[in-house]
Amino acid sequence: MPLSLAEIQHQIKTTFGARDSKRGVEGTFMWFMEEVGELSGALRSGDRANLGAEFADVLAWLATLANNAGIDLEAAYRAKYGTGCPGCGQTPCACSPADKP
Repeated sequence: MPLSLAEIQHQIKTTFGARDSKRGVEGTFMWFMEEVGELSGALRSGDRANLGAEFADVLAWLATLANNAGIDLEAAYRAKYGTGCPGCGQTPCACSPADKP
């Protein structure tokens, strides 16, 4: 059964929230960056067996960081990307390849 972003964020908060709040935003950000580095290593090495776990870790730490910062990830995503590309407003994006995103 699929999980929404809000459900993922809530599950992380329920499971780890007390521990995470003691660590704070700064400490959590360091862990998040470590997991991004591990994901980078798995992508570079082509380690398919570990890749899914690293993506899951990055998502979990992103949810933790959002929880500690008081941000609703689902609402933030919808506000920025809910109607398509935040640059041109279209789906698919019609921005120049030189432009972000």
